[in-house]
Amino acid sequence: MAVKEVLIYPDAHLKKICAPIDNFTESAPQILQDLVDTMIAAGHSVGIAAPQIGDLYRVAVVDVSNSKLGKKQKNHGLLQMVNPEIIEKEGSQTIREGCMSVPDYTGNVTRSESIVVRFLDQNQQLQVIRCEGFEAIAIQHELDHLDGFLFLDRISSLKTDLFRRKQK
Repeated sequence: MAVKEVLIYPDAHLKKICAPIDNFTESAPQILQDLVDTMIAAGHSVGIAAPQIGDLYRVAVVDVSNSKLGKKQKNHGLLQMVNPEIIEKEGSQTIREGCMSVPDYTGNVTRSESIVVRFLDQNQQLQVIRCEGFEAIAIQHELDHLDGFLFLDRISSLKTDLFRRKQK
């Protein structure tokens, strides 16, 4: 479909709560494909959510299988999620996160170590999967976008847990 422009904070779309997709119409497959295309084109991304490309729907994609951290752990490959929700959480871990919508910074964020997420996939099939480690973190990060949260909102101290990225 298309590679879309990724919105950069403080764009107002990034702070809005997204609407569920009630009918799996033409819009859901198109948004999913636009997200996959945009994520792949970025070259370094492990996920992206619809509000990051200006679509205020509960749609996100995650694929940690090609990342350094994702290769070390079992993962589910490309997840295309419509109306995802986390229905179970366990444990806690802190990891440095970045975001295409906050390109100049990374930050230490504490998230659940293991989650169970329920969603409709690209074939309109209900999926309920358990994810751990980096994949669980990536999903939590993307689902935060659907509720208007950025990783910046999860940092406990902007003074000690926010870091400027090195410019190349």
